[in-house]
Amino acid sequence: MTDDNNPTPEDEFRDMLRDILSGKEGVDAGKLAGAAGLPNDPESLARLMSQLQAAMNAGGDAINWGQATDQAKSIAETGVERVTAIQRAEIDQAFHVASLWLADVTDVTDLVQAPRLITRLEWIDATMPLWIQLAEPVANSIANALTNVLTDQAPEEMKGMIAGASQLMKQIGGTLFAMQLGHVVGQLSTEVVSGGDVGIPLFDDGQAALVPQNMAEFGEGLDIPMDQVHLYLAVRELAHARLFRHARWLRLNLISSISDFSRGISIDVTRLEELAGNFDPANPEELRDAMANGALIPPKSEAQLAALARLETQLALIEGWVDVVTSAATNRLPRASAMAETVRRRRASGGPAESAFATLVGLELRPRRLREAAVLWQLITEAIGAQARDALWSHPDLMPTAEDLDNPGALVARLTAQALGEVAEPDEMDRALEDLLNGKDFDEPTP
Repeated sequence: MTDDNNPTPEDEFRDMLRDILSGKEGVDAGKLAGAAGLPNDPESLARLMSQLQAAMNAGGDAINWGQATDQAKSIAETGVERVTAIQRAEIDQAFHVASLWLADVTDVTDLVQAPRLITRLEWIDATMPLWIQLAEPVANSIANALTNVLTDQAPEEMKGMIAGASQLMKQIGGTLFAMQLGHVVGQLSTEVVSGGDVGIPLFDDGQAALVPQNMAEFGEGLDIPMDQVHLYLAVRELAHARLFRHARWLRLNLISSISDFSRGISIDVTRLEELAGNFDPANPEELRDAMANGALIPPKSEAQLAALARLETQLALIEGWVDVVTSAATNRLPRASAMAETVRRRRASGGPAESAFATLVGLELRPRRLREAAVLWQLITEAIGAQARDALWSHPDLMPTAEDLDNPGALVARLTAQALGEVAEPDEMDRALEDLLNGKDFDEPTP
């Protein structure tokens, strides 16, 4: 038990933070909210204070990621709309037609689970586990680095206090990061129209999902009947979900690559030391800005740049294939090209929430070489057909590479030659190789 007359350094630091949070040390609550990347309104301020106090009283080293979910939902629930019976009937019909249209242009596996229609809040619940998986390595790096640097930079008389409260500082730093992530995901929930809208597979095992409220906002101003909008977006989402169910290796490969990239991110200790040396509790915006704009994440190493290039190629191939298949399946829609252009513009510009996520984890999810990938898939389709095209997804070793995006003609020529070779009469070399694989004894005389 702690002796009230002889408080530990952690107790002293905890009391100091409580004084700061209660305003005794002159901290403007609005500025503290700004440090967490939150809007300066009474509800957000009350939630921030409550969650920071909870972090101070919590035990253990783990970040309470439930705070990220709560923060996201607090944003999404403002103006959230339920899925109406009319929307459900109309979009379910769109999914049915979309499935028939896709069957004409691709052989990828159909879905086992029925597509879902979800609200913004349901989208958050379903996708937050993956966002946390991607962000957690960076959150831990920042929390640990901040604790170490502040301990080193503190005046001699405060070093014992800060060192004794290192776990507490990690918890509070983790809380601020979790709330920033929640703010980003909450904003994304108001923008995305589907499970595959951000390019990565947010749902497990080929689950397709649409967000009707955001679909309606997508269609505003396009001067296109909503039944066409429903059909186009249903085709895109089914194509995306089917691809990940068809290529069973793809989701694990992609998520593992992103997670490995996140774990490889370091923190710019020099920049953090500068911030710590000049840190003013009454003016925390500089620390917030450094976290929000990615200033604490140093330039990528050569290994990270190579990993990023591979990720961007993979994301571009996924989105390019979806574009080509969607275009072929929706050629019956009079305004399909206008909707495709809208999707391209949204994808190219991203949004504030997506930019914030890029700075939080140091990774942009928008593929840079999407147009080249779409051109490549279209050329492959014309050369060898949809069935052979889709067979390339059966194994990662068969997939086009960045070099193929640079020189699509060479890949198309190679695939065309292979397709012709499958029906040609095997030559002497082919027969010798087949005999070898079949274990034939070449010392035996040929009959």
